[in-house]
Amino acid sequence: MAQQALPVREARLGKPLGTAGKEGTREALRWRSGNGRGTGREVSGVALLLPGGGPTGVRRPSPVAALAVRPLAVRLAKAGRPEGLTAHVVRYRCSGWNGPDAHPARDATWALDEVVRRYGDVPVCLVGTGMGARAALHAAGHPAVNSVLALAPWLPDTGENDGRPDPVKQLVGRQVLLVHGTNDERTDPDLSYRYAERAKKINRDTCRFEVHSDGHSLHQHRAEVLALAADFMLGSLFARGYSRPVKDALAAPPPLGLRMPLAAGFGASLRH
Repeated sequence: MAQQALPVREARLGKPLGTAGKEGTREALRWRSGNGRGTGREVSGVALLLPGGGPTGVRRPSPVAALAVRPLAVRLAKAGRPEGLTAHVVRYRCSGWNGPDAHPARDATWALDEVVRRYGDVPVCLVGTGMGARAALHAAGHPAVNSVLALAPWLPDTGENDGRPDPVKQLVGRQVLLVHGTNDERTDPDLSYRYAERAKKINRDTCRFEVHSDGHSLHQHRAEVLALAADFMLGSLFARGYSRPVKDALAAPPPLGLRMPLAAGFGASLRH
Protein backbone atom coordinates (compact mmCIF):
# COMPACT_ATOMS: atom_id res chain seq x y z
CA MET A 1 0.00 0.00 0.00
CA ALA A 2 1.47 3.32 -1.09
CA GLN A 3 2.10 5.95 1.55
CA GLN A 4 -0.05 9.02 1.54
CA ALA A 5 1.69 11.83 -0.31
CA LEU A 6 2.97 14.62 1.90
CA PRO A 7 1.16 17.91 1.26
CA VAL A 8 3.31 20.60 -0.34
CA ARG A 9 4.62 22.70 2.54
CA GLU A 10 7.93 23.71 4.06
CA ALA A 11 9.55 23.25 7.43
CA ARG A 12 10.16 26.46 9.34
CA LEU A 13 12.43 27.86 12.01
CA GLY A 14 10.65 29.47 14.92
CA LYS A 15 11.59 32.97 15.97
CA PRO A 16 15.12 33.26 17.37
CA LEU A 17 15.54 33.34 21.11
CA GLY A 18 18.59 34.92 22.69
CA THR A 19 21.38 36.85 20.99
CA ALA A 20 19.70 37.09 17.59
CA GLY A 21 16.85 39.21 18.82
CA LYS A 22 13.84 39.71 16.56
CA GLU A 23 15.59 39.75 13.21
CA GLY A 24 17.63 36.58 13.46
CA THR A 25 19.63 37.21 10.28
CA ARG A 26 23.34 37.50 9.70
CA GLU A 27 22.92 41.07 8.50
CA ALA A 28 21.14 42.07 11.69
CA LEU A 29 23.88 40.53 13.82
CA ARG A 30 26.97 42.12 12.31
CA TRP A 31 28.91 44.50 14.46
CA ARG A 32 27.74 47.96 13.52
CA SER A 33 30.02 50.98 13.49
CA GLY A 34 28.88 53.97 15.47
CA ASN A 35 31.16 56.15 17.56
CA GLY A 36 33.69 53.36 17.17
CA ARG A 37 31.63 50.89 19.19
CA GLY A 38 29.86 47.69 18.26
CA THR A 39 26.13 47.73 19.00
CA GLY A 40 25.24 44.28 17.69
CA ARG A 41 26.12 40.79 18.83
CA GLU A 42 27.42 37.99 16.64
CA VAL A 43 25.83 34.60 16.94
CA SER A 44 28.57 32.14 17.90
CA GLY A 45 26.43 29.05 18.48
CA VAL A 46 22.92 27.74 17.90
CA ALA A 47 20.64 25.41 19.85
CA LEU A 48 18.16 23.80 17.48
CA LEU A 49 15.11 22.42 19.30
CA LEU A 50 13.24 19.47 17.74
CA PRO A 51 9.78 18.80 19.27
CA GLY A 52 8.14 15.43 19.76
CA GLY A 53 5.52 13.81 17.57
CA GLY A 54 4.01 10.45 16.65
CA PRO A 55 4.98 7.42 14.56
CA THR A 56 2.69 8.47 11.70
CA GLY A 57 0.86 11.57 10.53
CA VAL A 58 1.12 13.85 7.50
CA ARG A 59 -0.93 16.75 8.83
CA ARG A 60 0.76 19.92 10.05
CA PRO A 61 1.79 19.40 13.70
CA SER A 62 -0.26 20.96 16.47
CA PRO A 63 1.34 24.11 17.96
CA VAL A 64 1.28 22.28 21.29
CA ALA A 65 4.34 20.24 20.32
CA ALA A 66 6.45 23.34 19.71
CA LEU A 67 5.10 25.03 22.84
CA ALA A 68 6.13 22.02 24.91
CA VAL A 69 9.83 22.56 24.14
CA ARG A 70 9.74 26.35 24.34
CA PRO A 71 10.60 26.50 28.09
CA LEU A 72 13.72 24.45 27.36
CA ALA A 73 14.58 26.70 24.41
CA VAL A 74 14.19 29.79 26.61
CA ARG A 75 16.36 28.26 29.33
CA LEU A 76 19.12 27.37 26.88
CA ALA A 77 18.95 30.80 25.21
CA LYS A 78 19.29 32.52 28.57
CA ALA A 79 22.17 30.30 29.68
CA GLY A 80 24.05 30.83 26.41
CA ARG A 81 23.35 34.52 25.87
CA PRO A 82 26.73 35.68 27.28
CA GLU A 83 28.45 33.32 24.84
CA GLY A 84 26.48 34.52 21.81
CA LEU A 85 23.96 31.69 21.56
CA THR A 86 20.63 31.82 19.79
CA ALA A 87 17.95 29.12 19.89
CA HIS A 88 15.27 28.12 17.39
CA VAL A 89 12.39 25.67 17.61
CA VAL A 90 11.92 23.74 14.36
CA ARG A 91 8.39 23.56 12.95
CA TYR A 92 8.00 20.31 11.04
CA ARG A 93 6.08 19.82 7.82
CA CYS A 94 4.06 17.02 9.36
CA SER A 95 3.36 15.50 12.75
CA GLY A 96 4.67 11.96 12.23
CA TRP A 97 7.93 10.13 11.57
CA ASN A 98 6.30 8.13 8.77
CA GLY A 99 8.50 5.10 8.45
CA PRO A 100 11.46 5.22 6.07
CA ASP A 101 10.49 8.73 4.97
CA ALA A 102 11.68 10.00 8.39
CA HIS A 103 10.19 13.42 7.71
CA PRO A 104 11.32 15.09 10.98
CA ALA A 105 14.91 14.00 10.39
CA ARG A 106 14.77 15.53 6.91
CA ASP A 107 13.29 18.70 8.37
CA ALA A 108 16.13 18.80 10.91
CA THR A 109 18.66 18.60 8.09
CA TRP A 110 16.87 21.42 6.27
CA ALA A 111 16.93 23.48 9.48
CA LEU A 112 20.68 22.93 9.81
CA ASP A 113 21.21 24.16 6.26
CA GLU A 114 19.09 27.19 7.10
CA VAL A 115 21.17 27.90 10.22
CA VAL A 116 24.32 27.86 8.10
CA ARG A 117 22.68 30.19 5.57
CA ARG A 118 21.65 32.65 8.26
CA TYR A 119 24.57 32.58 10.65
CA GLY A 120 27.49 31.10 8.79
CA ASP A 121 29.93 28.55 10.19
CA VAL A 122 28.74 28.27 13.79
CA PRO A 123 28.48 25.10 15.92
CA VAL A 124 25.01 23.67 16.50
CA CYS A 125 23.62 21.62 19.36
CA LEU A 126 20.62 19.55 18.30
CA VAL A 127 18.16 19.20 21.19
CA GLY A 128 15.24 16.82 20.71
CA THR A 129 12.48 15.29 22.80
CA GLY A 130 10.74 11.99 22.03
CA MET A 131 10.44 11.67 18.27
CA GLY A 132 12.46 14.89 17.95
CA ALA A 133 15.32 13.22 19.82
CA ARG A 134 15.35 10.49 17.21
CA ALA A 135 15.39 13.13 14.49
CA ALA A 136 18.31 14.86 16.20
CA LEU A 137 20.31 11.65 16.37
CA HIS A 138 19.59 10.89 12.70
CA ALA A 139 20.63 14.38 11.56
CA ALA A 140 23.83 14.43 13.62
CA GLY A 141 26.00 13.76 10.58
CA HIS A 142 25.44 17.27 9.22
CA PRO A 143 28.75 19.21 9.19
CA ALA A 144 27.32 21.99 11.38
CA VAL A 145 26.43 19.65 14.25
CA ASN A 146 28.71 19.81 17.25
CA SER A 147 26.57 17.96 19.78
CA VAL A 148 23.27 16.16 20.33
CA LEU A 149 21.03 16.15 23.39
CA ALA A 150 18.32 13.47 23.21
CA LEU A 151 15.63 13.71 25.90
CA ALA A 152 13.36 10.67 26.38
CA PRO A 153 14.23 9.53 22.84
CA TRP A 154 11.85 7.37 20.84
CA LEU A 155 14.06 4.64 19.41
CA PRO A 156 12.10 1.66 18.06
CA ASP A 157 13.77 -1.69 18.52
CA THR A 158 14.37 -2.30 14.83
CA GLY A 159 13.42 1.04 13.33
CA GLU A 160 12.17 1.11 9.77
CA ASN A 161 15.48 0.30 8.13
CA ASP A 162 14.79 -3.19 6.78
CA GLY A 163 14.59 -4.52 10.33
CA ARG A 164 17.90 -2.99 11.39
CA PRO A 165 18.27 -0.69 14.42
CA ASP A 166 18.78 3.04 13.96
CA PRO A 167 22.26 3.96 12.70
CA VAL A 168 24.96 5.38 14.99
CA LYS A 169 27.86 6.03 12.58
CA GLN A 170 26.72 9.62 12.07
CA LEU A 171 27.49 10.34 15.75
CA VAL A 172 31.25 9.99 15.32
CA GLY A 173 32.97 13.24 16.29
CA ARG A 174 29.92 14.60 18.12
CA GLN A 175 29.29 15.10 21.83
CA VAL A 176 26.21 13.02 22.62
CA LEU A 177 24.02 12.95 25.74
CA LEU A 178 20.87 10.87 26.18
CA VAL A 179 18.53 11.46 29.13
CA HIS A 180 15.69 9.11 30.04
CA GLY A 181 13.25 8.68 32.90
CA THR A 182 13.27 5.16 34.33
CA ASN A 183 9.45 5.16 34.55
CA ASP A 184 8.86 6.33 30.99
CA GLU A 185 5.88 4.40 29.62
CA ARG A 186 5.81 6.09 26.20
CA THR A 187 9.37 5.58 25.01
CA ASP A 188 11.29 2.59 26.30
CA PRO A 189 14.37 3.56 28.38
CA ASP A 190 15.90 0.13 27.77
CA LEU A 191 15.94 0.83 24.05
CA SER A 192 17.71 4.15 24.53
CA TYR A 193 20.29 2.33 26.67
CA ARG A 194 20.88 -0.20 23.88
CA TYR A 195 21.26 2.64 21.39
CA ALA A 196 23.72 4.45 23.65
CA GLU A 197 25.66 1.21 24.10
CA ARG A 198 26.08 0.84 20.35
CA ALA A 199 26.98 4.51 19.97
CA LYS A 200 29.60 4.36 22.74
CA LYS A 201 31.46 1.60 20.88
CA ILE A 202 32.25 3.95 17.99
CA ASN A 203 32.11 7.33 19.74
CA ARG A 204 33.64 7.63 23.20
CA ASP A 205 32.03 11.06 23.63
CA THR A 206 28.66 9.48 24.37
CA CYS A 207 26.94 9.31 27.75
CA ARG A 208 23.48 8.74 29.15
CA PHE A 209 21.75 9.88 32.33
CA GLU A 210 18.84 8.14 34.02
CA VAL A 211 16.23 10.14 35.90
CA HIS A 212 14.98 7.70 38.51
CA SER A 213 11.21 7.46 39.08
CA ASP A 214 10.48 10.09 36.40
CA GLY A 215 8.22 9.61 33.39
CA HIS A 216 8.31 10.65 29.74
CA SER A 217 7.90 14.38 30.30
CA LEU A 218 10.60 14.47 33.01
CA HIS A 219 8.47 16.91 35.01
CA GLN A 220 9.25 15.46 38.42
CA HIS A 221 12.90 16.51 38.13
CA ARG A 222 12.41 19.35 35.67
CA ALA A 223 14.89 21.73 37.34
CA GLU A 224 17.67 19.15 37.29
CA VAL A 225 16.99 18.17 33.68
CA LEU A 226 17.05 21.81 32.54
CA ALA A 227 20.31 22.39 34.42
CA LEU A 228 21.84 19.27 32.86
CA ALA A 229 20.76 20.39 29.38
CA ALA A 230 22.30 23.84 29.86
CA ASP A 231 25.52 22.40 31.27
CA PHE A 232 25.91 20.01 28.35
CA MET A 233 25.12 22.65 25.74
CA LEU A 234 27.53 25.21 27.17
CA GLY A 235 30.28 22.64 27.58
CA SER A 236 29.95 21.23 24.08
CA LEU A 237 29.40 24.43 22.09
CA PHE A 238 31.66 26.84 23.95
CA ALA A 239 34.27 24.60 25.62
CA ARG A 240 33.42 25.99 29.03
CA GLY A 241 34.05 22.64 30.66
CA TYR A 242 31.41 20.19 31.79
CA SER A 243 30.25 19.75 35.36
CA ARG A 244 31.84 16.87 37.23
CA PRO A 245 28.91 14.44 36.74
CA VAL A 246 28.95 14.94 32.97
CA LYS A 247 32.74 14.55 32.85
CA ASP A 248 32.47 11.35 34.86
CA ALA A 249 29.68 9.99 32.63
CA LEU A 250 31.70 10.64 29.47
CA ALA A 251 34.80 9.04 30.94
CA ALA A 252 33.18 5.98 32.50
CA PRO A 253 32.90 2.76 30.49
CA PRO A 254 29.55 1.04 30.00
CA PRO A 255 27.36 0.45 31.81
CA LEU A 256 28.32 3.15 34.36
CA GLY A 257 28.59 6.02 31.88
CA LEU A 258 25.32 5.04 30.26
CA ARG A 259 23.31 4.64 33.47
CA MET A 260 24.53 7.72 35.30
CA PRO A 261 21.88 8.80 37.84
CA LEU A 262 20.79 12.42 37.67
CA ALA A 263 21.19 13.50 41.28
CA ALA A 264 18.52 15.50 43.06
CA GLY A 265 19.61 19.12 43.22
CA PHE A 266 21.84 18.90 40.15
CA GLY A 267 22.57 22.43 38.98
CA ALA A 268 22.48 24.09 42.38
CA SER A 269 26.28 24.26 42.49
CA LEU A 270 27.47 23.57 38.96
CA ARG A 271 31.22 23.74 38.28
CA HIS A 272 32.08 23.89 41.96
